[in-house]
Amino acid sequence: MIALDKVCTPETLRDRLEAARAASKTIAFGNGLFDILHVGHLHYLEAAAREADLLVVGINSDRSARALKGPSRPVVPEHERAELVAGFACVDLVTVFDGDTVESLLRDLRPDVHCKGTDYSVDTVPEIGVARELGIRVVIVGDTKSHSSRDIIRRLRE
Repeated sequence: MIALDKVCTPETLRDRLEAARAASKTIAFGNGLFDILHVGHLHYLEAAAREADLLVVGINSDRSARALKGPSRPVVPEHERAELVAGFACVDLVTVFDGDTVESLLRDLRPDVHCKGTDYSVDTVPEIGVARELGIRVVIVGDTKSHSSRDIIRRLRE
């Protein structure tokens, strides 16, 4: 499957996940800005993919990215970030979301596992309340947070 075929609206994603569940597949969900891709993103996504049969990734919209990171972000537009993340072999499906957290996506998609990076602990995951309410397992995956798009952008500007 080419990368662009993996990118879908939340509505299409819901239909694809229903088909996966009918085939007894488990679903992991991860999310992030993924502005300037680096090896930390790859490590996070590969680790998240090991948690279930399918990995779904939510990409922050451009509006959401600006709200979280400031007016100079994102550097790469949302549709390009989504396609780049979809290009990773470990990623099965990608969608863009507009919220500051993924609570509404968790409620809508109801994955088996919600994967967050090592800059969180299970108790500091913003969506922990919704995950617990819905019975979604929360795991911390990836390598230590020693890579960041912010640092790459800073080095480029220097």
